[in-house]
Amino acid sequence: MSEEITVADDPAAQRFTIFVDGRAVGFADYRLDGDKILFTHTEVDAAYGGRGLGGRLVGAALDAARDTGLSVVPLCPFVARYIDRHPEYRPLLAEKGGDPTG
Repeated sequence: MSEEITVADDPAAQRFTIFVDGRAVGFADYRLDGDKILFTHTEVDAAYGGRGLGGRLVGAALDAARDTGLSVVPLCPFVARYIDRHPEYRPLLAEKGGDPTG
């Protein structure tokens, strides 16, 4: 039996949420600042850890930022590490030089 995994943006809450079979199991909080999206905190329920859900969540959030033309400021260490490990997202960084840690 396969699980349904989805990611949804809730602009009012400034949060991307990842769902497994309709249950919210993680989130990535953000703050908008002009043409920038600042990712401030990412968390996945420990019961769902080790399954790559955090990566799927952040990847979807970064794809949404790219689709809407936003630059990314990774204040959250998880988001910064994800970008470091996935260089295809480095062009989204607001900082010059492509260093996700600042």
